[in-house]
Amino acid sequence: MTTDSEYSGRVQYSYKNKDCTLRISDLRERDSAVYEFIFTTNQEGGRYTGSPGVTLSVTAGLQVISYSNRLECRSSCRLPNNPSYVWYKNGQEIQAQTSYYLNDVYYLDSYSCALQGYKDFPSPSVCVQGESCYRVTYTDRSICAFKGSSVDISCLYNSYNYPDKSTVWFSRERNHGGQNPPQPEDLSTDSQYTGRVHVETERGFSTLRISDLRERDSAEYHFKFRTP
Repeated sequence: MTTDSEYSGRVQYSYKNKDCTLRISDLRERDSAVYEFIFTTNQEGGRYTGSPGVTLSVTAGLQVISYSNRLECRSSCRLPNNPSYVWYKNGQEIQAQTSYYLNDVYYLDSYSCALQGYKDFPSPSVCVQGESCYRVTYTDRSICAFKGSSVDISCLYNSYNYPDKSTVWFSRERNHGGQNPPQPEDLSTDSQYTGRVHVETERGFSTLRISDLRERDSAEYHFKFRTP
């Protein structure tokens, strides 16, 4: 697998006291397969395969299920005992640590969840009722770009109070100093991005373009809109 282009840069082996481990990073759904371990000896015919192997199923991850009076964060994979959860309402983290969200829910709000310690892998946002609610959906969740090049980061968003009071792209790594709690800084006014950021926003769609990319631009970027 270390020579398979499909797994390039994503596979590591470790061997210790006859304990062999395969690590696959940046999992993709097409990685779902049966994996087997083979070892050879210096004896004639000394080639042995561990069969049956290990079946790996890679899913899209968590999903939020909406009931009449509560929300559930559900996974198709087996989770550790008593995991802690993180809940988000309209993209903002809220206080809740169990797989169920029992507080009052508003039909225009969107909700998503993640496992504590894995906030970079939240579930897709869902509406409480139907498909009409406030939410932001990113065209790509992970982008790789070359230093010195340009990149477009786009999203679709649902807003029911057009025109919006404000829209902004930001990175949580870049905050206004001196504010409590710290407030994300609009990239259009951030000195680190001066002359390198261009934003185009139409109703329901926005694109952030960053040009002359630098290594320190590596970050997670978010879009936020405010209603009147």
